Amino acid sequence: MSALKKILDNIRPNFDEGGKLHAFKSVYDGLDTFLFVPNTTSKSGTNIHDAIDSKRIMSMVVIALLPALLFGMYNIGYQNFMAAGTLSTASFWSIFLYGFMAVLPKLVVSYVVGLGIEFAWAQWKNEEIQEGYLVSGILIPMILPVNCPIWIMVIAIAFAVIFAKEIFGGTGMNIFNVALIARAFLFFSYPTKMSGDSVWVAKDTIFGLGNQLPDAFTCATPLGQISQNINVPYSMFDMFTGFIPGSVGETSVIAIAIGAIILLWTRIASWKTMFSVFVGGGLMALLFSATGSSHIPWYEHIMLGGFCFGAVFMATDPVTGARTEAGKYIYGFLIGAMAIIIRVLNAGYPEGMMLAILLMNMFAPLIDYCVVQSNISKRMKRLKTK
Repeated sequence: MSALKKILDNIRPNFDEGGKLHAFKSVYDGLDTFLFVPNTTSKSGTNIHDAIDSKRIMSMVVIALLPALLFGMYNIGYQNFMAAGTLSTASFWSIFLYGFMAVLPKLVVSYVVGLGIEFAWAQWKNEEIQEGYLVSGILIPMILPVNCPIWIMVIAIAFAVIFAKEIFGGTGMNIFNVALIARAFLFFSYPTKMSGDSVWVAKDTIFGLGNQLPDAFTCATPLGQISQNINVPYSMFDMFTGFIPGSVGETSVIAIAIGAIILLWTRIASWKTMFSVFVGGGLMALLFSATGSSHIPWYEHIMLGGFCFGAVFMATDPVTGARTEAGKYIYGFLIGAMAIIIRVLNAGYPEGMMLAILLMNMFAPLIDYCVVQSNISKRMKRLKTK
């Protein structure tokens, strides 16, 4: 790594003011600060620095996402081979490689398009490259169905990066989760490519891997079947481990739990937000079950769909979520409760986590404001009493 650092330092003059590659200074700075912690110091004021910055935080989130991503790749192959009736004769690697090849193009395109827009934007504004898309780039393919066409994903990514992030000022300034804006754009613009019974299981062979399924083959998600009052043909074990149809990275509770442990152990995500999402969702599901509005147990609401994934990786986004300690409890609780309300009361939209988080993204500043004002009022009362 020291040799790489020397190479970067040697070519730096080419990218500084007056260098022949000055136009690409932001690209150089983005690569340099991603690989190495900057050694620059503050020129004014008193500051405290540590060894981690936003790029390293984003990198740790990507690491936490890997278990869900890898399992999602395997599950794509698993669903294809199971639908073709060849699961018993397939090897682990043939199943995994099929799913890997199905997801890899989407990951590559996601980063090329998203980072390309951010690089171009940084060059245009003469600013340093933002690092927020390191997480959004992997999140977007993970929250989409496997059969979502790449071309509409490109449109959604461009829309989300420009109108939900850069136009607000870049990383740290956006009020809505970028990945969820991309998914919402796709859901409302191309609903047939994001929902229904034909988007969840890969049907085509990839470089000789997998099985060619009939074009008429359909397979609904458990939540879709529940919304239509159809008995779910999956066991609790299948739901918990994730061997069910669904978005690429959202099916396995175990893989998501591993990611949650990583985020909590490194103190990158707030346990208060994460915990309160599950409390809010569980209590609301219990309430609907008690009143007869929902015929499935509360724990199935928690395990199915994108609830766990949203609670761990989306609701805990420090940029778009509540930042006060008390506000995190309120914010998370309302997300969990609202997700279940949307699921139960809107039969046409069985997955409510996306809309719940986006709705609370909008109210997060108001929650923080109310918490701060409440604290100010309490302190003023104590001061008057003394």
